[in-house]
Amino acid sequence: MNTTPDTQHIHPPAQKAPMNIVIVGHVDHGKSTLIGRLLYETDSLPEGKYDDLKAMAEKRNMPLEWSFVLDSFQAERDQAVTIDTTRIGFKTEHRPYVIIDAPGHREFLQNMISGAADAAAAILVVDANEGVQEQTRRHAYLLSILGLSQVIVVVNKMDLVEYNQNRFETISAEITDYLAQLHLTPKTILPIAAREGDGLKTFSEHLSWFQGQTLLGVLDQFEAQAGMDSKPLRFPVQDVYKSDHERIIVGRVESGGLNVGEMLTFSPSNVAAKVQEIKIWPATDTPKHAAQAGESIGITLDSPIFVERGDIASHEHSAPALTNVFRCHLFWLSDHHLIEGKTYTLKLGTHQVPVFVHSIDSVIDTQHLTKQDQTNVNKYDIAHVTFRSQSMLALDSYQDHRTMGRCVILDGYDTVGGGTISMEGYPDQRHAIVKASNHLYQVDHLLSSDERAARNGHKGAVVWLTGLSGAGKSTLAMHVERKLFAKGYQTYVLDGDNVRNGLNADLGFSPKDRTENIRRIGEVAALQSDAGLIVLTAFISPYRADRDRARTCNTATTFHEVYVKADLETCETRDPKGLYKKARTGEIKEFTGISSPYEAPENPELVIDTAQHSIEDCVDKIVTYIEGNVKLKALKTDQNLKRSTAGL
Repeated sequence: MNTTPDTQHIHPPAQKAPMNIVIVGHVDHGKSTLIGRLLYETDSLPEGKYDDLKAMAEKRNMPLEWSFVLDSFQAERDQAVTIDTTRIGFKTEHRPYVIIDAPGHREFLQNMISGAADAAAAILVVDANEGVQEQTRRHAYLLSILGLSQVIVVVNKMDLVEYNQNRFETISAEITDYLAQLHLTPKTILPIAAREGDGLKTFSEHLSWFQGQTLLGVLDQFEAQAGMDSKPLRFPVQDVYKSDHERIIVGRVESGGLNVGEMLTFSPSNVAAKVQEIKIWPATDTPKHAAQAGESIGITLDSPIFVERGDIASHEHSAPALTNVFRCHLFWLSDHHLIEGKTYTLKLGTHQVPVFVHSIDSVIDTQHLTKQDQTNVNKYDIAHVTFRSQSMLALDSYQDHRTMGRCVILDGYDTVGGGTISMEGYPDQRHAIVKASNHLYQVDHLLSSDERAARNGHKGAVVWLTGLSGAGKSTLAMHVERKLFAKGYQTYVLDGDNVRNGLNADLGFSPKDRTENIRRIGEVAALQSDAGLIVLTAFISPYRADRDRARTCNTATTFHEVYVKADLETCETRDPKGLYKKARTGEIKEFTGISSPYEAPENPELVIDTAQHSIEDCVDKIVTYIEGNVKLKALKTDQNLKRSTAGL
């Protein structure tokens, strides 16, 4: 039998999509050496480069330094530290790669972040002799922030520990435990000696005890990041040009695509128009009918809507979130502390807008993964921070869009921080501020609010009680209602449970549903107030924006925000329904004060501290406040009624 292979039918493996990989780790753990040797092992060195390196080594009477492949600056060779991200390509038989060499020295952390942000996979390098160090943990944490789930850990310099298997297993256990706390599971942890090329493409007899794949073998199994064409359209406006009586909106399509004739929604203004023409430079004779991710274009619209730099064009069904509050998983790079209440500039795509630090939610010790009790964020700290803006922002969370979900924080003209955006615990406010129909016409009543007040003896009002679960809102509202009723006032309580059993029975407790719940209550309370009732609402209503929206449903004098104040410990001690206990065990998700935010009022009309005062005292204080604001000083019922019936 002829066993000679039929070479006519042998084909090389199909090439996979290109992949960007970032190589990170503590300074001097051998990242640059690893990269240089990878290029050599894959025949990717520029012609003559190996000979140059060999000659340089002989001239200096030292071993060949693979790191010199990347160290483009003489200063780097002298200082023996990489000071900027370096990008260089290599190719296996399966796919092309772009290596992003990210600095390990903590002074160059900013460059490491910018490099890792573009990568689809990461190699974390650990020195077999030194083991896991501070920057090892810091870089691993930053990889988790940036959403890199395809991670290889290489334990380098195994030759320095005589290829000791026990040493490798000790380091493997330590880094595995740390990554698990970050919810990162490495594809593999493998031993290598980068200087010798051991473990990169093949294993020598020194590492015969390791049964896993080589580094290149594992890399070739990774999947490239999904193309940005498959993401929803995001077209941040770079500028608006006026030319020959037409307005050209220019920018770069960051994801998705757009076509001539399509309707685009521009956020945060929420105005829409159709794409009339797509322009490119230099111009061509062939009209362009579509544009995809990565293209820089100009578009004209079929109507003269107002569009400005920083707006984001999208399709209506997949628009970015609209919000004036968001969370940021932040890395801080300034010598000056980040502090609560200070205003910074948020750079989000092409948009720059003032934001202030609403709260520092936690500061992370990357060494032990513990939350620190800090009121400010220091240089090189990693923190969860809540920012707030005066106007609506259009943004995407990082988990939904890796490009649009990144932000930079400026202090003046200096870059002081950067990170990823999260909407966790906060709703998209778009649905709450956009009307479904414009064909609505308000009908005027024949009775005025003054006439209703004259009949009742008091003005209508909305008394909005807000506070944590267990603070005492419902208890106070019911007692206040009873006391007002006994005094002859027309009053009614809207409480969370009774409203959710009827009007809002279709809503859950997600951030979006919470917002819709309060929107409906605000509208109903305003109608009841307009009818002359004193409406007491008892709702957690955790978001300040929702309470502000409820305020706008009323006049300036009819809405009264009452902060029913009680600290979390007091509320948990009360816990009449056992909700906090269930929230602590994870049985209840997105519970306000535990796993979902509560934004206390900034300037409420009244503060009632139920942790410090009795129910009776609190009720009396609220009743006194209400009477002082709604009771008419002089009644002119007969005169007003005659005036109202004069035309009948």
